[in-house]
Amino acid sequence: MAAAAILENRPIPTTLNYYASTLDGQSPYYFTYSPPPDGLPQSNITAEAIDTVVHDIRGKEDTVSLDKTGFQFVRHVSQEKEFVDEGAITTRYYDEVVELLKKHTGAKRILIFDHTIRRPVKEGQSENDPQHRGPVTRVHVDQTYPAALARVRQHAPEDADRLLKGRVRIINVWRPIGNPVAHHPLAVADWRSLDPDNDLIPTRHIYPDKEGGTFGVRHNPSHRWYHLRGQTPDEVTLIKCFDSDESKARLTPHTAFLDSTSPKDAPERQSIEVRCLVFDEE
Repeated sequence: MAAAAILENRPIPTTLNYYASTLDGQSPYYFTYSPPPDGLPQSNITAEAIDTVVHDIRGKEDTVSLDKTGFQFVRHVSQEKEFVDEGAITTRYYDEVVELLKKHTGAKRILIFDHTIRRPVKEGQSENDPQHRGPVTRVHVDQTYPAALARVRQHAPEDADRLLKGRVRIINVWRPIGNPVAHHPLAVADWRSLDPDNDLIPTRHIYPDKEGGTFGVRHNPSHRWYHLRGQTPDEVTLIKCFDSDESKARLTPHTAFLDSTSPKDAPERQSIEVRCLVFDEE
């Protein structure tokens, strides 16, 4: 990946927003819709901003992998460029994602269950508006272990019993749109630097008609963070959110972060992430 080789390879000092506690001493929750019922706050979670160093992986992409660290960087030129046509995204681009994941994971079946496009949130727009979602600036993992397994039954009910006997993964396919990332780049944490039993905080993720689960992440000074400086639209981050194989990296926490070294006049970040169930069996 030489596209941004002219950029200096250097660590970025920043702050990351970690889970701290809850306002009411109850289990952490987050409502995905507004307003929440019964006058409840959108979330009862409090965060703490922790000084952190994010390391630039450019030129060393081959030192990380989905099975070792929980994330991987791959080159892929998409036929989609602007990602404004929903029909084209859910047909042509989804087909590209399926082939990309089969190539890089060896999986035989890919089931895409949703995608999110992130563009700058303008004044007066809500971050809960699906058409204007900004970058997520808190350390998180998209699925808890039970929520990941429930996704199999939700999206492949007829085959779930059989599929759950084999290896199941959830992988997000993340890429910039339109221009290299300068503001709010994506940071990913090395699975090997986590203490999963203490660092991962199950959080109720409440929808109008169902409930899922995500992980908040408690700070641990052992965490080691990486990003791909100047990541272009032809460079894809594969983010593991679940793996049933306990001998491999099972997930990677991730977050957008502020890079004070970015050119002030650079375009704001746009990106698309596609969330996929990945099976080793048909």
